[in-house]
Amino acid sequence: MPVIDVTMAPTSVETKRALIERLTADAIEITKIPAVEFTVLIHELDRESIGRSGRTCADIMAEMKAAQ
Repeated sequence: MPVIDVTMAPTSVETKRALIERLTADAIEITKIPAVEFTVLIHELDRESIGRSGRTCADIMAEMKAAQ
């Protein structure tokens, strides 16, 4: 049973559905394993729990929003 594991910031149900559909389709094409064998796990982390360049994503997004 192949598992595709994705960790990301919170996103919409529609985005999660699209990710599950496309990741599964690509995995089927590459591996030739049937869809029924794949499990996709999406772990969502709040933006305060994700950092880039020494800052949280929440801070980076707030700065970007303020600059607009």
